[in-house]
Amino acid sequence: REIHHAKMATQARGLQNFISDLRNSKSKEDESKRVAKELANIRGKFTSSSSLSSYQKKKYVWKLVYIFMLGYDVDFGHAEVVSLVGSAKYSEKQVGYVAMSLLLKAGDSMMNLIVNSIRNDLVSSHNDAHTSLALTSIANVSGIELMRALHVEVQRVLVSPNATPAVRKKAALCLLRLVRQLPDSIASAEFAPHIATLLQDRHLGVLTSTMSLLIGLASKHPAEYMGMIPYVVHILQALALKKQAPPDYMYYRTPSPWLQIKLLKFLQYFPEVMMSGETYVPTLKQCLARILNDTDVSDSINKSNADHGVLFEAISCIIVFGPSGDADLQTAALRLLGKFIGVKEPNIRYLGLNAMARLAGLHNEANKEEIKAQQNVVVHSLKDADISVRRRALNLLFEMTDHTNAESIVDELITYLVAADAGIREQMVLKIAVLSEKFTKNVRWYVDTILKLISISGDHVSNDVWHRVIVIVTNNPQEQEYVAETMFEVCSSKNCHPKAVAVGSYVLGEFGLLIAERPGMSGEAQMQVLEQHWPLVDGQTKGIMMTAFAKMANLYEEVRPAVTAFLTKFTGHVDVDLQQRSNEYLSLSSLGPDVVEDILREMPPFDTQKVSTLELALEEEHSDTHDKNVYKKGGQQQEEENGGEDEGGREPPRGPPPRGPPPQEEVPNLLGDFESTEEEITVGVPAAQPVVGIPDQAAADRSFGKMVASPQGVLFQDAHVQVGLKHEYRGSQGRIQMFVGNMSQTPFKNFTIVLPLPGYLRTDVKDELGATKGPVHLEVGKQARVMIMAEAIAPFSDPPAFTINFDTDASTHSYDLKLPLAPTSFSEPVQVDKAGFMGRWQQLADKEAKEIVTISRPVDPSFMETLRAAMAGMKFAQCAAVDGPATCSGCGTYKTGAKDAAGNPISVGCLVRMEGNGDKFRITARTLHPTVSAGVLKAFKAVVQSV
Repeated sequence: REIHHAKMATQARGLQNFISDLRNSKSKEDESKRVAKELANIRGKFTSSSSLSSYQKKKYVWKLVYIFMLGYDVDFGHAEVVSLVGSAKYSEKQVGYVAMSLLLKAGDSMMNLIVNSIRNDLVSSHNDAHTSLALTSIANVSGIELMRALHVEVQRVLVSPNATPAVRKKAALCLLRLVRQLPDSIASAEFAPHIATLLQDRHLGVLTSTMSLLIGLASKHPAEYMGMIPYVVHILQALALKKQAPPDYMYYRTPSPWLQIKLLKFLQYFPEVMMSGETYVPTLKQCLARILNDTDVSDSINKSNADHGVLFEAISCIIVFGPSGDADLQTAALRLLGKFIGVKEPNIRYLGLNAMARLAGLHNEANKEEIKAQQNVVVHSLKDADISVRRRALNLLFEMTDHTNAESIVDELITYLVAADAGIREQMVLKIAVLSEKFTKNVRWYVDTILKLISISGDHVSNDVWHRVIVIVTNNPQEQEYVAETMFEVCSSKNCHPKAVAVGSYVLGEFGLLIAERPGMSGEAQMQVLEQHWPLVDGQTKGIMMTAFAKMANLYEEVRPAVTAFLTKFTGHVDVDLQQRSNEYLSLSSLGPDVVEDILREMPPFDTQKVSTLELALEEEHSDTHDKNVYKKGGQQQEEENGGEDEGGREPPRGPPPRGPPPQEEVPNLLGDFESTEEEITVGVPAAQPVVGIPDQAAADRSFGKMVASPQGVLFQDAHVQVGLKHEYRGSQGRIQMFVGNMSQTPFKNFTIVLPLPGYLRTDVKDELGATKGPVHLEVGKQARVMIMAEAIAPFSDPPAFTINFDTDASTHSYDLKLPLAPTSFSEPVQVDKAGFMGRWQQLADKEAKEIVTISRPVDPSFMETLRAAMAGMKFAQCAAVDGPATCSGCGTYKTGAKDAAGNPISVGCLVRMEGNGDKFRITARTLHPTVSAGVLKAFKAVVQSV
């Protein structure tokens, strides 16, 4: 052993010395110089005619890996990586696989050379270490082509009777990763029997990995895996009832809690299991009852967390079973949750509120009163310091509301809304509006409630909320006079919120005639009350006000001159909508009184058969609010794709599991004796389709260059897909909105947006459709929308790449694109005079990036004018004093969100100069950081070639 350690130390000495040199660098420039020197040395060694020893090859590849991890570009050494992967020595193969996982990308040509080596390690190798390395690398390299080429071999390794437990565990998790990326890579009907065999394994580690895979498979095709329920219940019985588990899998005297959680999670895909009448149903009830009754708070935090994890998964299972489940189990779960929502521990309280809200969503009459009895405790949780607890409390209040307690809950929510922070206000306003409409006893209370919402938190009241007020008032003629009077009084205040002005304008325009005879409420007074708010409202409200004034002019003779004078002022207004409205309303008088009366008559009642837009908005909110458990809400099965399991969004079958015994006569004991079968393994594999890439890369590059300098436009388009983009930046922060539309005649299957955002950006991605998380379906004419909030935190030169994948009936499409982000995106223009520019230019002479590019058109005044406009779009200030007819110079500052030692934001000054001659253009960028110089150069190069 001492000799082995000494040998390892000798082998690593060169790498250790290199790392020490980098750590001892006094500045970033010193580090860059040392890295550049080492890269040059390694390149020379790799290109040398003399062969390298095993030690040298490993040492140099480890150095490349370390340099890459520091953020430097490594564009060579791939052949040596391939050589190491194909080696028969474990030490070399290990280095090769690590380097492959980091240095090679999905589309690299070298990846094709590695496939055969990986396949040999999977199929032909009898060395578990080699097979494990191959499985780990396949799971970590995100390449669709690699996965398509090797998923069959991974399946064979998993179901091979000769595989050891360690290899089977890795194979199951590797296959789970492949299923997430390629959902149709496994033929479920043919593969289900192999899963049944794996569930009979005696090794709990293999069972845990198999359950992770089974959950991923069942989330996509639940009907194919109904036959696994007896095995799952029997394993749960052995763990929860009999406490059978090897000592290594006893966690604080709890048998393998992680496996229990996965077993319970799988059962949630089959909500009708309790009604199936199968022999395992009583056993399942016993397991759930034992978990509910035996779980208690422990002095050990670790044991308490594990036990409560199993408990809440069991409660989730009971909730998913719904009305078809056991009433006694629901009652026991409800009593436990009643205790949990009042404890001090915020995590337990959060889970309790969340579970009780789902239980209340079942609308079980037997549990309704007991849930409503917790109202005061839940209201108290609205004042919790943790906003996530407050959100769960709000959801529970919403679910427990009915006609008997609606007014009290709405009043409590409005009272709390005054002090609520902005993070929860919009959600509260929406729920209050839905409750007010759903359980209203009279229109007056509903209108007064919405007006309170507008006065307290008008900025968070969406258009859908006040639109519903209009619908309800229009459809209830007996309350129109009261609402018109109320809106007149509300709009009389100078501090009236713009949303209230919009409601008042519509109501007074439609129903103001009902109060026109009252003192001080004449048509002229109504117009004056509304007109005082004109300067403070948005364009949409102004349009509503114009329509109201036109209707008033038709109803009240005395206001016609004032309305005519008012509309005349906007006949040439810059706002096209206001201009059109004013001209059309003024021209109505020429059409005759009968036509005017017909056009401006009172609006008819709205269609009451349509679903409320507020309820649709609430459903959309729930679809974006993921939960880690599968659960039923509104008659549909919903669940989340989390970090541990892949849980798709397909609805599970509604029928009971098929009757009949599992493959063996008796469900096997978890730790019983089973003999391995030596049968031939066959795996169903769908036929591969041709992969179609970008048809015209040059056109795509031009579109990219235009988008670098433009705030919005089309990044890519062909006959199948259109990718539109809107992006705006302020300092170091930016917001990018991407729209991917289906332009073809067939739906997109397995549609994904692979968005591996780099480390130099701090990002937050919001995806309405979920295409960035897993394969989804995109209908014809529909769009997938992705919003990226990004903040630059480090220098960079290359824009972030992303890939759009989808299948059509005839082919598989994969488009590799780039987001038009560059250091110029996060820049701010800096104005300098000629002396300042040239002085700074000379100081940065040793930190420049320069390239001469050929353009497709001559450098004429028109070209230079377009280029200068593009520079302004890239937020560089032009320094015209140093420019000639064919040159363009600019100055800017690259902003980052990183802070220096004093806590000040770090920024990098940037200079650029572009000089044209014929069809050649020399672009030079000089900054304080070489990476930023390269990034600025690439950005302006892309723009120049797109002009």
